[in-house]
Amino acid sequence: MEVVTFFQTGGSFMYPILIIFALGMAIALERFFYLLVTQRKTEKIWGQLLPMLKAKDIDRAFTETEGVNTPLAHIFNYGFARLASSSDRVKVEAAMEEGLMETLPEVEQRTHYLATLANIATLLGLLGTIIGLIQAFTAVAGADPADKADLLSASISVAMNTTAFGLIAAIPMLLMHSYLQSKTSRLVDNLEMAAVKCLNLVLDDD
Repeated sequence: MEVVTFFQTGGSFMYPILIIFALGMAIALERFFYLLVTQRKTEKIWGQLLPMLKAKDIDRAFTETEGVNTPLAHIFNYGFARLASSSDRVKVEAAMEEGLMETLPEVEQRTHYLATLANIATLLGLLGTIIGLIQAFTAVAGADPADKADLLSASISVAMNTTAFGLIAAIPMLLMHSYLQSKTSRLVDNLEMAAVKCLNLVLDDD
């Protein structure tokens, strides 16, 4: 009940903060599961392709990645398609880089919204507090002098609820943003490393 009372006494600004928090958590969960699944798929397909790449069986590797919808398969498809017409390392590398550039927006999308939403939640909390304080001072202006201190103290306490709730919403979103950024960077590094290893294996003349 204390949580409900805290929310209800915070004023109208508590609702947009709650909506922003819910939106932020939805984005965080969607990105977390996307990155988790993509990382697992990347490791799985790399494990399947490695023996084929070592054997320089490009046709079989291309067949393996053609119907797979993962960032790594997308990158490799560009490289394998270019290999079919040229064995020039620079051209194949450029094709893989093109595939990586097309893939990155999907890997990195929406994560940056978390930082923005966290800032908005904090600012809404502060705005709600300021408006609450203005209303509090206006309300006690005409009150009995003996009751002003008590009324003002109670009003300020209620007004501060929006700042507190804004921070409660912002802190988890900032933590999730930092965690997801780290996880995204690790996935991108893995994709780049796999692309380089693929190039070295299929274009090695030894």
